[in-house]
Amino acid sequence: MDNFSAFLSFMAFVLLLKQILIVDGISDTTKDDGFVGILGAIVDNSSRIGKEESIAMQIAVEDFINTSNQRLDLKIRNSQGDPLQAALAARSLINTDQVQAILGPQTWEEVSLVAEIGSKSHIPIMSLADATPEWATELCTFLVQASPNKLKQMEAIAAIVQRWEWRQVTIIYEDTDFSAPAVLSHLSNALKEVGAEISHYVAIKPFASSALSEELEGLKISQNRVFVVHLSLPLAVELFEKTKIMNMMEKDYVWIITDPFASLVHSFNASIISSMQGIVGVKSYIHENESHFQDFRYKFRQQFSSEHPEEVNHEPSIFAAQAYDLTWTVALAMSKKRQGRQQIISNILQSDVDGLSGKINFTDQTIAPAHTFQIINMMGESYKELGFWSDGRGYSETIGESDTFKSSMNALGQVFWPGGIQGTPKGWSPPTSANPLKIGVPTRASFKQYVEVEMEKDHLGNNISFSYKGLAIDVFKATLEELPFDLPYNFFPFNGTVDALVEQIHSKNFDAAVGSISILANRYQHAEFTAPYTESGLVMIVPVRSRTREKAWLFIKPFTNAMWVLIGATSIYNGFVIWLIERNHCPEFKGSISNQVGTLIWLAFSTLFSLNRNKLKSNLSRITMVVWLFMALVITQTYTAKLASLLTLPQLEPTVVDVFALQNSNATVGCAGASYISKYLEEVLHFRHNNIKNFSGADEYAPALRSQEVAALFLNLPLAKVFLAENCKSFTMTGPTYNVGGFGFAFPRGSQLLPSVTEAMLKVSEKGTLQDLEKKMLASQKCMDMDPEEDERLSPSVSPSYLWVLFVFTGGTSSMALAIYIFRAYNSM
Repeated sequence: MDNFSAFLSFMAFVLLLKQILIVDGISDTTKDDGFVGILGAIVDNSSRIGKEESIAMQIAVEDFINTSNQRLDLKIRNSQGDPLQAALAARSLINTDQVQAILGPQTWEEVSLVAEIGSKSHIPIMSLADATPEWATELCTFLVQASPNKLKQMEAIAAIVQRWEWRQVTIIYEDTDFSAPAVLSHLSNALKEVGAEISHYVAIKPFASSALSEELEGLKISQNRVFVVHLSLPLAVELFEKTKIMNMMEKDYVWIITDPFASLVHSFNASIISSMQGIVGVKSYIHENESHFQDFRYKFRQQFSSEHPEEVNHEPSIFAAQAYDLTWTVALAMSKKRQGRQQIISNILQSDVDGLSGKINFTDQTIAPAHTFQIINMMGESYKELGFWSDGRGYSETIGESDTFKSSMNALGQVFWPGGIQGTPKGWSPPTSANPLKIGVPTRASFKQYVEVEMEKDHLGNNISFSYKGLAIDVFKATLEELPFDLPYNFFPFNGTVDALVEQIHSKNFDAAVGSISILANRYQHAEFTAPYTESGLVMIVPVRSRTREKAWLFIKPFTNAMWVLIGATSIYNGFVIWLIERNHCPEFKGSISNQVGTLIWLAFSTLFSLNRNKLKSNLSRITMVVWLFMALVITQTYTAKLASLLTLPQLEPTVVDVFALQNSNATVGCAGASYISKYLEEVLHFRHNNIKNFSGADEYAPALRSQEVAALFLNLPLAKVFLAENCKSFTMTGPTYNVGGFGFAFPRGSQLLPSVTEAMLKVSEKGTLQDLEKKMLASQKCMDMDPEEDERLSPSVSPSYLWVLFVFTGGTSSMALAIYIFRAYNSM
């Protein structure tokens, strides 16, 4: 009995030791030195990808055995796409088959359960899911992301969108897809880099046919016609079958498909392909021309057609190539003798293999991402290979060291689009009467001349509708008349600030906004704008005062100081000439020096009022006197007319001439409340915050200026014109015009309508319609207390430049008479 107990204890110890060795990854290989180990795999044999992976793995094991003369067992389990089945398969492979590594599964939902089971047993799990979270590989040291990251394909899609100048894209994705958030983020960023954006996000639920139809109905009535489809194979096939029935594969529609769906189009039957005509796809690139791939392709076709005769196409895809490469890489890592499982995963991560799908190497438990993709175009009974896109290099027709890469898709040739067109699809359609444009109109506009929203009521006092008028509304309606298509729209009042209205466009509550909307840089993050329909600029308005407020000195205002000096100098000079000529003939011109000086001055200025012809004896002095008198007559009449003008029409001047005067005097300035102007005054013109007063309405501006509550008012130039039209006598514009945006209409960023509306607005301006509308608006506000023609009579004081010919003539005559007199006097000596 004791011997039997000892025997049982010995056998239990042996079994325990064997189990410990197995768990540690060390098996007894002394019985068969050529035996590498057992490799497990979990695939979904109900899917095309799973079928290809299974066949590829078997071929890889056969090639490894034939090449290395070593034996490797492959155990494949079918998960049927069920995470629970995948977990049970993993337990069976680890506990029953005692595998050293597991390949697969295909989805993250399956991988997450399998990785948890594998990590407990220290079994390397080679994930074939499209994406694995970074935290998963950090948490599970035996989990390896073995499927290349394909997010770079989003940049290829963005390059396609850029080539055809589409501005908005709708993304259709599966809401249960774990990789969807990363895909959407990368696509959004890539589109922003090329000036486009995602306008709609459409999440599709699997096995919800009615919901899919409803989503497509909504997309059909939307304006955008560029769709990026990132769906699994069954859901994508159902989508395109429905789009064909709903006539959404017609002219101006654009459909772009992504991997993995694009890499499986070769497996579709004729019925599916017929529903996908004109689609452009981005698929993973395979080195199909290499001899190694050709050999694999031959074996794959034979075995795949034998095991899956129900499939219409037996060509291998990128998934078969990746499964083959991964199986070969793991087999090499396991081929070293007596290697523990930790060493196996270490060998895998140190791999550097040239495979069918490209270079196989790993960084931080993740295989190198894909950087090259093939661009395909669905047409006829299959698809056309347009060319390739490589990250950082661009487009090329082929892949090779000597190939030329170009930034434009033009290098790839003609594309066949849905509807059979070969031109460029618009990628959008104008709104229809069933889905008119929703246009927001601000109700808080400070100047009703630009936009006014009035509530109309019936005889019972009930609100029934709103009416919209003003220059902005008139310009918008005139613009629509220039469009080459009808644009149904409805106005909606918005009781908020302009900034809030623009944000509503970004939030998709409005399709556009019309009103006195300033085009500002900070608003471009929410919307884009048409060309301005008004002059741009910020101006300063100040009160005016009379230039002749010092009335005691009004009599000197008709002439400038230089004019007064010149008149005096000319008069004295002419008086001197006459005195010199006549002093020998007139005894009163002689005498003491003081007497002669007084006589000279009297003679100089009395001539302006009398001829004194009876006292002049010399013809030279008489000629000088006549010319001088003519000059005096002109000057006298000019002075009289100018003085009368000043007395009857006093001239006005601004109380402040520039911004620096306001700043130096620490004056308070005003602007429209809740506008960008307050920020501009503070940050650009450097006014103190406490010296800036915001007004809520235009009716507050004039009283504030008259009462000197503010010294100046800053308004947009178009609004300043309206204000001065109503208050033309008391205020004026002064100082420079500061360059800021004019008024425009706002549309969503990337709006397909924007270029057409801007072009139509330019036509309105070039035809003169815009100027006529503005003149009509200003004429209705015409200031009636002053005739605008009177402004032309308000001229500055007369300067010598007005009468310089007369002064030259007078001075020349006097000088000539003086010269003749001196010549005669000299000869008579």
